[in-house]
Amino acid sequence: MSVILRKRKNSDGSTSLLLDIYHNGKRSYEFLKQLKLNKISTPLDRIENKDRLKLAEQIKNKREQELQGNDYDITPTHRKGVDFLQFFDNYLTIYNKKDKRVINGCFGKFKEYMLEMGIKSLTSKQIDENLVISFKEFLEDNLHGETPSNYFKKFKRVLQYAVKQKVMATNPALDITAKRNEGIKKDILTFDEIRLLAATQLTNEQVKKAFLFSCYTGLRFCDIAQLKWKNIQGNMVNIMQQKTAKAVSINIHDDAKPLLGKQGKSTDLVFTLPSHNACLKNLTTWCKKAGIEKKITWHCARHSFATNIIFYGSDVNSASALLGHSSLVYTQRYVRVVASLKEKAVANLPNLTISL
Repeated sequence: MSVILRKRKNSDGSTSLLLDIYHNGKRSYEFLKQLKLNKISTPLDRIENKDRLKLAEQIKNKREQELQGNDYDITPTHRKGVDFLQFFDNYLTIYNKKDKRVINGCFGKFKEYMLEMGIKSLTSKQIDENLVISFKEFLEDNLHGETPSNYFKKFKRVLQYAVKQKVMATNPALDITAKRNEGIKKDILTFDEIRLLAATQLTNEQVKKAFLFSCYTGLRFCDIAQLKWKNIQGNMVNIMQQKTAKAVSINIHDDAKPLLGKQGKSTDLVFTLPSHNACLKNLTTWCKKAGIEKKITWHCARHSFATNIIFYGSDVNSASALLGHSSLVYTQRYVRVVASLKEKAVANLPNLTISL
């Protein structure tokens, strides 16, 4: 095992620094891009180069400690007790998979948890089983549906990465799982309620039209806000979903076509919407005006679409395709909801006294 600091002359007179790393029979190179040595033109250049060489030597020594630690399963001293929030943030910087949005959400909730618990700073050494369980319970108490479980899985992944990077000796969350709530917590609009909203005025007509269009198509807010005329092709909506990067094609119901308005250029937005928060405020005002007491968010339109198409006879496979689900497991939740709605409808029939 060896780590050698090498220099490489560049055509502009500067000198690049790199680490020549040989470990377990394999050679790799790490370029220290931020520590390039200047072409010496002034005494100041000489001083700066001396400082950069000194820092490069320190980095070289740290790399040697890391490799030795890996060989003997020892956490290097300089990696003990690192700022966990900073580590989490750095992990997000290098993470580039499709579920980054979920990990971002988990990071936000972890910062909320620290604030609520009065934790001003946290090192990796302080992450123990008690803290992990406490954060799990915080997620379960403050989030609904599958979100607590999904966020906690991502948190465990970050901790496992910390173990891999020798920032933590073990992962205290390995045998802990957050509760998965199979029910759909968000309220669902029946078609009678959707008709009631359609008949109720809203100051911002774009919000009204876009939300009703979501009720007919199941489009998420992020997709409806970026919907362009090129995505409207005849009687179909063809888009690449932002959340899943999965293409989906949805038939446009005849009653939904007037909601689109006058066709614009292919690159024009179909709906001109304010911010997500502003849209939510509009929805709250609109529902209150219509006499609907349910707590309605934009995502309720998607849940309502899924529940209603199954309620009115769609099979699970068709519903799954329209929603762009990657698995039937997600769509089958709506089947259970529809079954419970039917049971409730029968149970709500008035009582009858029968004389025989």
